[in-house]
Amino acid sequence: MTFIGRCLVFFFGALFLDAVGLILFFIGIFAPLNFWDFFVFSGPLLMFLSLVLWIFWYLGNLEVPVEELLPQ
Repeated sequence: MTFIGRCLVFFFGALFLDAVGLILFFIGIFAPLNFWDFFVFSGPLLMFLSLVLWIFWYLGNLEVPVEELLPQ
């Protein structure tokens, strides 16, 4: 799990939202439903919202040397 980095909650949350969004999107495309537009629009919306979690995961894995944090 060291290759994933820290902040596992954000990582798995983003993966979950991406997977659910992709499933909803494909249900909206391929299922013969009268309310297909709900699935087609909500799937990509969830995938877009997962970008927030991906950004939090990335920011949580940044490493800044102590020398850069000290005032000059």
